[in-house]
Amino acid sequence: MAEILRQIRKKLRMDETDMTILLEGKQAMGFNYYPPCPQPEQVIGLPPHSDFGVITFLFEVNNVQGLQIKKDGLWIPVKSLPNAFIINIGDTLEILTNGAYRSIEHRVTVNSLKERMSIATFYNPKMDGEIAPAPSLVTPETPAMFKRIGVADYTKGLFKNTKIDGKAHLDAMRIQNEQGRSN
Repeated sequence: MAEILRQIRKKLRMDETDMTILLEGKQAMGFNYYPPCPQPEQVIGLPPHSDFGVITFLFEVNNVQGLQIKKDGLWIPVKSLPNAFIINIGDTLEILTNGAYRSIEHRVTVNSLKERMSIATFYNPKMDGEIAPAPSLVTPETPAMFKRIGVADYTKGLFKNTKIDGKAHLDAMRIQNEQGRSN
């Protein structure tokens, strides 16, 4: 994970210290099991959301398709590849890169005949830090797109609402420009 972040930092010409909050964070893992459902159109495995953290690595254990990403308002199935990882950019990395790397809204559907299993590894920022656009990426030509907030406060707000709602929490972090539009 550290090497991926180093490459992102180099690509964006960020100061080395801008990634510290991400490199000192914690890793969490989750195992997802979605049983077969005879009426998959009636349920959703996991509602639309974007991942809070830095980066998510997802391994689909049995290669049963179910992950979908939202692109241009449409839900697009992600083709499952044997022995491959799916890598999602999280909201924290979108904020830190000032929108250069975007988190992806996604959801999980269920299959009518087969169970779906996956293992996810989440890399999260350190809880006692702050997240904001990297100072080296904020200029008069590219102003900050997101507010500065403590990671603990950000996660409290994220989990305060019991309903997962796409990218609404990240959108609430956006700074409005003079015309009232989000940057």
